[in-house]
Amino acid sequence: MNRRNRLLPAALALATATALLVSSCSSSGSEDDQDAADGTPSNSPAATAPSTPGTPDAATTAPDTPGPAPTAPGTTVPAPGTPGGTPPPATPPGTGSPPGNPVPPPAGARWQPTPGLAWQWQLGGGVDQSVDVPVYDIDGFENDASVVAALHAKGRKVICYINAGSWEDFRPDSAAFAKSLQGSDTGWKGEKWFDIRKLDQLRPLMAARFDMCRSKGFDAVEPDTIEAYNQNSGFPLTADDQLRYNRMLAQLAHERGLAIGLKNDLDQIPALLGDFDFAVNEECAQFDECDRVAPFVKAGKAVFHVEYKLDTDQFCAKAKSLGFSSMRKKLELNAWRKPC
Repeated sequence: MNRRNRLLPAALALATATALLVSSCSSSGSEDDQDAADGTPSNSPAATAPSTPGTPDAATTAPDTPGPAPTAPGTTVPAPGTPGGTPPPATPPGTGSPPGNPVPPPAGARWQPTPGLAWQWQLGGGVDQSVDVPVYDIDGFENDASVVAALHAKGRKVICYINAGSWEDFRPDSAAFAKSLQGSDTGWKGEKWFDIRKLDQLRPLMAARFDMCRSKGFDAVEPDTIEAYNQNSGFPLTADDQLRYNRMLAQLAHERGLAIGLKNDLDQIPALLGDFDFAVNEECAQFDECDRVAPFVKAGKAVFHVEYKLDTDQFCAKAKSLGFSSMRKKLELNAWRKPC
């Protein structure tokens, strides 16, 4: 279950109010606001993204050990056009590549993140590029190609975070999503669940977002809120509806030479393991669910994992034994991190 839907209404209100306070006071003088990404004081506190409000905590950690930029992490695998491995037909010469149906990339173009890669996940504020890890996961809309290029120049791979399961009124393409696609509130202001049954309408819209990720140079995508079938979405969604939708997302990513991560959706991991290149998991240790994500590592695929409430001494031993890439983060997902 996505972290967004585990908070009680009172906690939601508190989290939203806290996020507004943080973003309106760029230097409040609090210890948390002055934490750098590695837990050391900083003169440039990271702002809180409006889409990921939360309540900061005061956990600190030792700085990451500085070192040279790592080489490109992970390995590459062929980039089929469909999860089954059959590439889509090439566009006839001279016709260009129509929206949502790009010419397939050359074989071997897709990155495959391998287990154990350290990572940084920052969705709030300007990206702190000083964290010495091989993988960054950042907001696709809020960062331009120059940020991705700068990270690539340091040897990083970069994942493009987008919301693929719910409408957000603050995104620049929000007007493209018809009212009929929008269901119940997700619990966050300005967000509504998608009717994922309407693949014909959502496919070109998601294709456009994935095209944006590709055009900015990202290596992979992290689609969020892709387990609407077990939420109060406002639509009578089934597990099969979710499988069809998630496989569509995987196909769109692979057609563009992008790796794609399965975000949470634990119940469907056995069915979707072959379609996704890595996993992104929130709070599996807190809810005693990490063994359910382990099949990704057994398949040679990375599991990028965070905890928000547990301290590292409460989950790192188990996470390391499973081969996860784990760290503690604050709910607003700014630059601060405490890795295992």
